[in-house]
Amino acid sequence: MRPATVQPLPRRTLLILSVGGLAAALAGCRTTDVLPTGDDLSEVQTEGALPIVNTLRQKKGLAGLARKPEAEVAALFQAKRMAKAGKMSHLIGFNDSFLDRMKATEVPLPAAENIATGQDSVERAVQAWIDSKKHLENMLGAYQGLGVAVARHPSSANRPYWAMVLSA
Repeated sequence: MRPATVQPLPRRTLLILSVGGLAAALAGCRTTDVLPTGDDLSEVQTEGALPIVNTLRQKKGLAGLARKPEAEVAALFQAKRMAKAGKMSHLIGFNDSFLDRMKATEVPLPAAENIATGQDSVERAVQAWIDSKKHLENMLGAYQGLGVAVARHPSSANRPYWAMVLSA
């Protein structure tokens, strides 16, 4: 769903967006200049990431993760935001909040987010996270759910932006 007009929002306004057919609400967010539009190329990539992450977790004696639709919505939303903004960042725009984004998309808490850019496949994105100590710690954390998405946008030269959301 594309907003008819894009106007700056008052601080406590709720904006409802459709992300992958599911609704996501952003509370107190003033990032209307970087909200996803229909101009991007984006898709959920959880099925490609899940076997890699679960093999890694099993090697460490941890239970595997399951696909979590709420985590997929949150990952898709974040990937689209980064692609639209043309930058890799957990926080985009004034008053952005990871916790608010997770609550708005009903991601069970606790939750964590890994982001990446430039990798041409889900396998390479997951490998980049494995090769990063902090991202690896997230993947080996006490989580049960997983969502992974990629987005490209013409404003960012169709560069791939990846987001992984891990959840309770």
